[in-house]
Amino acid sequence: MKLGIALSGGGIRGIAHAGVLKALEDNNIKIDIIGGTSAGSLIASLYAMGYSPYYIYILFKRYSKELVEINSSLVMSGLGNFITKKKNTLKGLKTGQSIENIYNKIASKKGINNVSQIEMPLVIPTVDIKNCKEYIITNKIPENVKDTKQYITNITVGKAVRASSSFPAVFIPCDFEDHAFMDGGALDNIPVNEVRKQGADKVIAVKFDADTITKDSNIMDIVMKTIDIMGSKISEESLEMSDLVLNVYTDKVGLLDTRKIR
Repeated sequence: MKLGIALSGGGIRGIAHAGVLKALEDNNIKIDIIGGTSAGSLIASLYAMGYSPYYIYILFKRYSKELVEINSSLVMSGLGNFITKKKNTLKGLKTGQSIENIYNKIASKKGINNVSQIEMPLVIPTVDIKNCKEYIITNKIPENVKDTKQYITNITVGKAVRASSSFPAVFIPCDFEDHAFMDGGALDNIPVNEVRKQGADKVIAVKFDADTITKDSNIMDIVMKTIDIMGSKISEESLEMSDLVLNVYTDKVGLLDTRKIR
């Protein structure tokens, strides 16, 4: 029996996925296939390349600020530009280049450059904002799929996770060939179906609940909650396709709150 796991997005809370993987390993439960969206792709790609859950935690501690640190005033400026339709609307947002550079560096330590070089079956959803279509970055195109053009294999590891993690209002879309990719969570925040297509007999889904909005919530809390609401129906369908759902409670950890990694 092949066991797959699908890791959801969730900002810095995604580091909790490493804790889930460690708990499974501690109980001698072997994962054969892994998929992850947005923050889930950051963990899934590292695990697929052979990094241990504990070392993934160490890497997150080392690089977290470079990966997610952003001036909240720039976020507000960027959102304001979108609303008023000013020129240079993307000026206040991060490019995501730091994510790409860091992950290419980490991958190179394993002798890996391209996603196709990873041995463990891996799926990373992303969305092309130009045609509003989901694409799957993977090292193995599933058998018997009608639209093989939906799958991308010739891409660096850094570009792959950047494409899936380009969260709206924080990062500008990720350019790749003719595509402009944004956060995969817009259409597939928990890639259960794609993990199953890779040959998994059983699939574990790991998710987070968006924090409740209060008078103390900041702009990123509101953005995260809005996207969670918009994607709830799609997530429900994914969860119904899974065999086990693990809901991780992270106790008011903000989307980019690196202080609460531990």
